[in-house]
This record gives sequence, C-alpha cells and structure tokens, in this order.
Amino acid sequence: MKINVLLYISGIFFFLSTSIAFSQDNQLKDNILFYSSFDGKTTADIAVGDSLIYTAENYDKTGSAKPGLHNPNVVLAKNKGLTGDALHFKKKNTSAIYYNGSKNLGFNATSWSGSFSFWLQLDPDKDLEPGYCDPINLTDHKYNDAALWVDFTKDDKPRKFRLGVMGDLEVWNPENKNDEVETEKRLVTVAQPPFKSGKWTHIVITYSEINTNTSACKLYLDGQFQGVVEGVNDPFTWEEEKAKIMLGISYVGLMDELCVFDKPLDDKEVKAIYEMKNGIKSLFE
Repeated sequence: MKINVLLYISGIFFFLSTSIAFSQDNQLKDNILFYSSFDGKTTADIAVGDSLIYTAENYDKTGSAKPGLHNPNVVLAKNKGLTGDALHFKKKNTSAIYYNGSKNLGFNATSWSGSFSFWLQLDPDKDLEPGYCDPINLTDHKYNDAALWVDFTKDDKPRKFRLGVMGDLEVWNPENKNDEVETEKRLVTVAQPPFKSGKWTHIVITYSEINTNTSACKLYLDGQFQGVVEGVNDPFTWEEEKAKIMLGISYVGLMDELCVFDKPLDDKEVKAIYEMKNGIKSLFE
C-alpha cells in the first residue's frame, strides 16, 4: 500500500514538473523577437522587423549594402550547426555582415530590456587572427558609443572573452580618450572561457532597464552566470532605424542559433535553453 502511494505521489510530481517545464517553454516561445536558425537560409525564421541578412564592404559603407551573403569566405555550412546548418566564417571577416536591429531588438529609449542568445564553435587561440574580434555587436554606430557586444581580446594567451556595455560616448568618455578605468567598469571579463575546437559554446547576454538608473547587463556561458555590469547607467541613444546586429567582426569560426528575447532571461531560463537538445528549435517542436 505504501509503495502504491509513493508511486502515485511520484507520478503527480513528475506530471507537475513536466507541465511547468512545458509551460515555461511555451512562454519563452512567445518572448522571441528575432530568431535565425541558419538552416538552409540566412533569412531569419522569426523577425518583428526586417528578416534579411545584409553584406557591405565595411561598416562605413552600409548605405550600399546588399541583401544576402556576398563574401565568399562567409557561407552556410551544411550540417555543421548545433543542429542543422550554421554560419561559417572561414577567414578573418572584414566585411559588414548584419541584420537590421530596428524592431528586432525591441529597443526602448526609456527602458530597454531583453536577451540575446547564440552559439559559437572555435578555438580562439588557434583560429583567430591577431587583433580584437567581436562575434556580436549590437549598436547603431560603433563599439564604444551606445553598444552591447562580446569580444575576444587581442594579445592575451589564452584569449579572454568579454561583455562590453558602452553607453553614449559623449557621456562616459566625452574626450574619446583611452580611459582604462572607465572602460573596465563597463566590462565583464572571463579569463579562461570554455571555447575549444569541436565544441559548441552557448553565449547569452541579458540587459535590464537600460536608460534608467537601475540598468544591469549579465553574461552567461554554457548556462553559467559569469558576471554583471551594473551601477554605470550610461544612456543609450540610438537612431533605431540604423541599429544593427553586427555579425562576426574579425571572426573565424562557426555561429548558430541567433535569438533575441523581449525580456531578460533568468538563470533557470538561460540554463534551460543551453540544455535544449535542438536549440531554440526545441521550443517549436
């Protein structure tokens, strides 16, 4: 009798746990603003704004950008993704490859919150060429003026991985000088990140209430919290129609499963996405 009761209770617990997880997954699906799986195409699977990818000679010439991939060293790699295909940067990328950020990033000039999730596969110390490398940069202008980005440092061995949260340049660095103290306040630095050859690494950036006095931006790698930039509160002033999701600046390696959420994911949600067998696609199965 006791065994039957225990089995019954265990069954109820399993049902509730499964129902809660299913409900959370459904809710996450509803929070997606932008998603590109790179499976057979570069056009985003989900986009509130423009779904096309663009290529220009460089980021100073985006006015002449063309839809699609027009760099022979940046291609779709069949069956090389986390699941399905992936975007492959075969050599150091110096062209401008991006999605339009307008609407797709859910920018809000009063209080901007959200999350950016993606996967990379590379060995930074073997694959990257000399110099800084920004796999992702979200901005309407440049890296130090109202921008969120992650990068690999240029000289360290092993290369460090960083989250940068740079508000309006005229506010935090009006003379545009090399101010290491002020820059460090706006960084999360991971001295020994988990990237290595043949391994997919999951990166999540969450941003909460940017353009208020309580902003916070967090970095996660493989489901684990790495650090937070808070208490800086620089304003982010964007011309939203110029906002871009810049991809693979000086990057060499694979990239997959780009996804933007309209809310800051919590620790459990970040870990849940990391553990999904088929990545974001799992939310739609």
